[in-house]
Amino acid sequence: MTMVHRTCARSQIAAPTAETAVAPPPPNRLLEASSERRKQYPMTTGLLDYFPDACAAVAEISFHGNEKHNPGQPLHWARGKSMDHSDCIARHLVERGGFDGPMRHSACLAWRALALLQEELELEFRLAPPRGAG
Repeated sequence: MTMVHRTCARSQIAAPTAETAVAPPPPNRLLEASSERRKQYPMTTGLLDYFPDACAAVAEISFHGNEKHNPGQPLHWARGKSMDHSDCIARHLVERGGFDGPMRHSACLAWRALALLQEELELEFRLAPPRGAG
């Protein structure tokens, strides 16, 4: 069956195609879902209440990393200075249970895993970098 596309004399606007369709704007954050969805996946009771000490250890890694890569600057993730997350994850996993100076290898591993996940989510959902990323 052949379909014939007819145009109306008063309107010469073509139907949108995959090439001309405008995609919806990307969300700013994955958190900006509906109220129902935010309550289904609560960050405090679903993350911080599960792992308060581990989150504190990861925050300490952020501090030490900032001192190393951005001495004297406010705390921020300077993304272009160390981007080999998967290789670093493997190294820290091998050395888990030990320390790299003042930093626990498992905390460094967790920081790198979060960095890798953040970047993957940004690519997949076209998210802007978070406010703490430089």
